[in-house]
Amino acid sequence: MFKFDPSFSYSDVQMTNKKLTHDIIVKALVDALEPLSFVHAFWEGGAISFNRVDEWSDLDVYAVVDDDKHQEAFQAVEKALKSLSPIKQKLEVNHPPATGIFQAFYRLENASEYLLVDLAVLKLSSPDKFLEPEIHGKAIFHFNKSNKIKVPSIDKDAFVKKLHDALKRLQDRFDMFGNFVQKEIYRGNYLDAIGMYHALVLTSLVEALRIKHNPVHHDFRLRYIDYELPSEVIEKLKWFYLIQNESDIQKKYDEAVKWFHEVMSGIDFREVERQVRMS
Repeated sequence: MFKFDPSFSYSDVQMTNKKLTHDIIVKALVDALEPLSFVHAFWEGGAISFNRVDEWSDLDVYAVVDDDKHQEAFQAVEKALKSLSPIKQKLEVNHPPATGIFQAFYRLENASEYLLVDLAVLKLSSPDKFLEPEIHGKAIFHFNKSNKIKVPSIDKDAFVKKLHDALKRLQDRFDMFGNFVQKEIYRGNYLDAIGMYHALVLTSLVEALRIKHNPVHHDFRLRYIDYELPSEVIEKLKWFYLIQNESDIQKKYDEAVKWFHEVMSGIDFREVERQVRMS
């Protein structure tokens, strides 16, 4: 459970014009949401789940509510945030209705520009609550009434099959579309070539590297990659992303194609499966 100095007053922040901190914002949200009968749980994810919080971290928070109460949850959150600071900007993110996810980002006038509040309100019936620790790290629950929300583990058999299918998809896509980069280089369309190089070649290479080294995050693209791949792989990968000029794109495209095939042929799927089952 979240612990905070009981002598703290929100007005202290406003009167002294102090910058809001992670802890102050979280306490305000807990105080606003926990008394509401339709809010069942509230937790943090993101950087804190992986022990990576630093001065540039935002605040990733989740609330589970009765299926017809997401609007009321947002109203309570926004009232709590406004008690601390004017809301400088709000950005809503649309998710397919079947997910039962409602999401908004908030930038607060009295907080660091990096301390965004990323709020996901989940219906109680939402099929995915982003709690599998193997993928999302260890969620920090601030309340979980009657232990209603369970923390599941991944279905490892299904995940192994997913990875097997992902490898086939990667190879098939690369074989079909990988030469689109070369086509645009021949045409002299270097911006198009760079776009294809990033979207098709490097994206495929990164996923193959992730399957080899950290398969549970195989589809995270570049997110967290600096923490999760060997340092020598990261240094090599940087070289492929930094395009200097028109001739550089041809050189790096050729080398990236070669590296992709080397990585794919060098993946020991038994080792990939072992990593998944040991996670």
